Amino acid sequence: MSTSPARQTYEQTPRRWIVALATIVAIGPMSIDMYLPALPALQAHFGTDTASTQLTLALFFIGLAVGQLVYGPLSDRIGRRKPLIIGMTIYIAASLGCAFAPSMDALILLRLLQALGGCAGMVVSRAMVRDRFEPQDMAKILSALVLVMGLAPILAPMLGGQVFHLFGWQAIFIALALFGLLCLLLGLFALPETLAVPTPVSVRSALQNYRRLLGHRRFMGYALSGGVAQGGMFAYISVSAFVFIDVYHLTPLHFSWLFGANAAGLILAAQLNSRLLKYFPAQVVLRFALRSNAFFGGVMLLAVLGGVGGIWGLVVPLFLAISSLGLSFPNSSAAAMAPFGDRAGAASALMGTLQFGVAACSGILAGHFHDGTAVPMAAMIAACGLSSTLLLRVLVGPPPQLPEAADPG
Repeated sequence: MSTSPARQTYEQTPRRWIVALATIVAIGPMSIDMYLPALPALQAHFGTDTASTQLTLALFFIGLAVGQLVYGPLSDRIGRRKPLIIGMTIYIAASLGCAFAPSMDALILLRLLQALGGCAGMVVSRAMVRDRFEPQDMAKILSALVLVMGLAPILAPMLGGQVFHLFGWQAIFIALALFGLLCLLLGLFALPETLAVPTPVSVRSALQNYRRLLGHRRFMGYALSGGVAQGGMFAYISVSAFVFIDVYHLTPLHFSWLFGANAAGLILAAQLNSRLLKYFPAQVVLRFALRSNAFFGGVMLLAVLGGVGGIWGLVVPLFLAISSLGLSFPNSSAAAMAPFGDRAGAASALMGTLQFGVAACSGILAGHFHDGTAVPMAAMIAACGLSSTLLLRVLVGPPPQLPEAADPG
């Protein structure tokens, strides 16, 4: 039995639908990136250490990972829009709580709650795309989402730096609450329901679905390879403010410009991906992207260890490594979810949980091993890049011949 409306193509899709969906997806990077320029100030305000400050990121990643396991089956059972509305309401309340947090411990717990609300948008958006598109067009739509939502990593640190400079760190969370309100309004008025026939889901059946997905080698290969590659980016996100502000002595504003430049590279790569998909299957582009990420991560690590090029020896390969994720994220997501149209919510949730579980681990490790140099960050990015290529090779196998590779699933 089909659980989706008639399939559409990328060319038939209204751009306003893509923009609305991407805005909701952007709540993740907005929540992560907007307060990065204020991290050293947060540490000083609460009189704590770097590791405790990093927990505001690590617990956010854990919340994103755990929460998606709930929203996935829920969206398969009651539709896509209702879980989105529930999640955005939680997110708004938690964001306001963060603005008035009395201690670092309270802020950490409220960030966890903020993530448990915000992750609804990530699950629902991918499930909506899977409801409406076949795999190759799905990869194109996800590339378009990266373009729109990619504005968030560019604008968020810059906006956060300005808001912090003018009004203090509390105002950043008030701004995030307002952004959550915008996402709630989009969910109410701009996004029609895409699930034609809800799937009856109990706790037992949800667990069975997750068990089947965990045993599906190709799903795990694509989900884990894409997630581990992104783990390198989250290691960068977790400690980059300390590396560039404390080690290389950039101002918070200059750091936000550098952060935005890396996000711009990711966006450009995502748009290149849409063009490449006209000529190559998604899994072929994915393999190229993962190998590129591993290569540039290795170059960066060697440059930092050898002290070659100063800050430019770090910035240039970092830019290229982060940019390669614009090719890997859409294609790994599309390939992982392709066989699971009737379980799109569960597949989207588990994929997100795996990805942000890796992100939480890489962020915690990067913060734990941060030693006042750029070496731990570079080492994490290089290790994640290499591991992602190995995971894809082991779990999915070698690439098929190009004429036989039209279906990325």
